Amino acid sequence: MVKPVLFVLGASALPLARKLKEPLGAEVHTPDCVAGGDVTYAKATAHLGQLFNEGRSIIGLCAAGILIRAVATHLHDKRNEPPVIAVAEDGSSAVPLLGGHHGANELARRIATLTGGHAAVTTASEVRFGFALDDPAPGFVLANPNAMKGATATLLNGAALTLDGRLNPFPAARYAAGPDAVTLTVTEILAEGSRTRLVYHPKTLVMGLGCERNAEAAELIALADKVLAEAKLSPASLAAVASIDLKSDEAAIHAVAAHFGVPARFFTADELAKETPRLRNPSGIVAREVGVAGVAEAAALAAAGANSDLIVEKTRSTRGTCAIARSPQLLLDIPGRPRGIVHVVGIGPGTPDWRAPAARAALEASTDWVGYGLYLDLVADVSSGQQEHRFPLGGEEERVRHAIELAKQGKEVTLVCSGDAGIYAMAALVYEVIDLEPARIAVNVIPGISAFQAAAAKAGAMIGHDFCCISLSDLLTPWEAIERRVKAAAEGDFVISFYNPRSLKRRDQLERAFAILKQHRPADTPVVIASNLGRPKEKVKIVSFVDFNPGDVDMLTLVMVGSSQSKCFARGDGRTYAYTPRGYAKKREAAE
Repeated sequence: MVKPVLFVLGASALPLARKLKEPLGAEVHTPDCVAGGDVTYAKATAHLGQLFNEGRSIIGLCAAGILIRAVATHLHDKRNEPPVIAVAEDGSSAVPLLGGHHGANELARRIATLTGGHAAVTTASEVRFGFALDDPAPGFVLANPNAMKGATATLLNGAALTLDGRLNPFPAARYAAGPDAVTLTVTEILAEGSRTRLVYHPKTLVMGLGCERNAEAAELIALADKVLAEAKLSPASLAAVASIDLKSDEAAIHAVAAHFGVPARFFTADELAKETPRLRNPSGIVAREVGVAGVAEAAALAAAGANSDLIVEKTRSTRGTCAIARSPQLLLDIPGRPRGIVHVVGIGPGTPDWRAPAARAALEASTDWVGYGLYLDLVADVSSGQQEHRFPLGGEEERVRHAIELAKQGKEVTLVCSGDAGIYAMAALVYEVIDLEPARIAVNVIPGISAFQAAAAKAGAMIGHDFCCISLSDLLTPWEAIERRVKAAAEGDFVISFYNPRSLKRRDQLERAFAILKQHRPADTPVVIASNLGRPKEKVKIVSFVDFNPGDVDMLTLVMVGSSQSKCFARGDGRTYAYTPRGYAKKREAAE
């Protein structure tokens, strides 16, 4: 779940932010000059615009005008606007400015309860009736939002409200008959709304799918669309698509789920076999193949629940089958398991400022985090109650296997890595284990800023030309192989970043590597020594090759040695910067 943002402009609003943070499950954003927040920003207007475009709920502990001016240029469609709320610094007022029907009104009321203030809700329908026609209870979808404005006006002019359907989208509404009443029709059938009739589609349908291995997504999507159209059913009433767990990695089934914007759920053959008495078209061939007499019908019924009915029997295409079941109740908590996923996330050197938005999104969406304890501590600012699985340093394969096992249970898991997940980290090991022991889980590798990138940026621009990375750890790679690579990189005149240069047990590999480089690098070649990058004890130093001291290096240090063309120079601020020319000098000389 994405946390709402408590936006703070100055230190005077921090006490209120701290009071609201935990009850709202929010995070505090402060300017760079104010300590005590979870995330810092440089420019208020730009930061607010970015949050708004990301769909984040914004609670500004500041004047309403500041928020209005910041998001004004980003307003396009009120149906997709996230909540924006202005809260007085003393908590006396909470004003929902945008997204009133998308949670802002309710959030403002919660804030007012916490502060003892007043929620200044101004939405006409909520003030008059206590609810808004475009904000039904969870599990209902308004079929024609364009008809809502006229219907609301009719109600405000005194018309009665009536309900046509077995399910109620507005529990707080008072229904009554009347000659000019506005009717709320609740149905799975496709229907148009009007000024006196609004149609709401309840999430009561499940589409069961079966297909041959590697069936084309386009074929299965076309089949699904055809089945719904022929039955005159609204896609908005679909709560899920379902199938057997043998198909949990079938791309076509996930494509159908994405096409309709619903989750996919999977069942074991034993679970589906329990639905055999309710099948309309059992198949002995299918039973022999997968252990259940009909995948599409059984999956639809299993996901829709024990009291569901099969309203569309199995329909075939060349390589797929489709069926639809209807539940008498809303399907808000759908049985079955999702396809598990392991996000292999690189969090960068450690500072939140260098963390990719995709990494943050994966961390927030996951149910479980797996990783070395220090890495989990570095992402604690985005925790919203995820189950943490902490491991000591080392035991990488144990961590990977644990993450995979959690994903096999249908969980969404983040395997947290420092730097980039694919550079001397866990991504390769995840794929190696799955290659050896196939699993139907999904894997999503999210890159991060690696230590060599961070070191080069902090030092200047050392990787402006060809470069390579070499790990000096011989725990998994024989030293003879490492030595050959160092020699080749030295002869190739690459900028070289040495990972794992030293440890408590490995003391001489770095000296041996520099002995090889000595034959190929001038004495004044710049060497970057970078440790604790992105963390409070960060230290970056540039020395010449001849002055390099291996004693300055520990296990948290990266050593970057320049090519023969790399240079360093001091600037007016007293700092030394290193860079590797790309070759533009030749272009300048040619132009002259």
